[in-house]
Amino acid sequence: MNTPASHPHDAAYTVADFDFTLPPELIAQHPAAERSASRLLDGRGDTPVDRVFRDLPTLLQPGDLLVFNDTKVIKARLLGEKPTGGAVEALVERVLPGAGTHEVWAHLRASKSPKPGSLVRFAEAFDAEVLGRAGPDDALFHLRFPADPLVLLERHGHVPLPPYITHADTAEDAARYQTVFAARPGAVAAPTAALHFDDAVLAALAARGVRRVAVTLHVGAGTFQPVRVDNIAEH
Repeated sequence: MNTPASHPHDAAYTVADFDFTLPPELIAQHPAAERSASRLLDGRGDTPVDRVFRDLPTLLQPGDLLVFNDTKVIKARLLGEKPTGGAVEALVERVLPGAGTHEVWAHLRASKSPKPGSLVRFAEAFDAEVLGRAGPDDALFHLRFPADPLVLLERHGHVPLPPYITHADTAEDAARYQTVFAARPGAVAAPTAALHFDDAVLAALAARGVRRVAVTLHVGAGTFQPVRVDNIAEH
């Protein structure tokens, strides 16, 4: 039996091996004009090669399979106030299942946490009832909205940009902090590795015979929360 040759970069890595200091002035505040014009590092050989993302189809073979996350980022950030006038900022982490319940789990930031039974008025448009604490270690708040949370968030919410993006969200962010194949609302952060795909790259992948399959994996604030993983469709 032949023993497989070791890859030149085979090694035992830890997360700490990828820690580095990134000066704030080098963090892009806006995306590249063209999604697929971003840089791509090809590490298949002994020496890494700088490429452009649109080169990806030429690096794959007919019959290869790519798995895409079709989650869609919702406008999960809400600004509001308590009856006392104190400011409240919410980040909806999860829209709970169940037709007609209109309930969510959310992170709340306020000078003093609202009590169960109290109301928070969001966007000067609707009141949400605080039902109590929820989630791991009771780190989240259980809220009840007066109507479909996804509809209210789309109408009154803000794009939940990462904390290292310093500007207020814009219409451009609503379009670009989203993959071109986003289909199922529920994420509060984008699957960022997929933001570089555009229609031209997807067409080139199909022309090369690269297969695609979609799964839904909603991205939470700091964790992945797999839902509907049985939702798999090949393209």
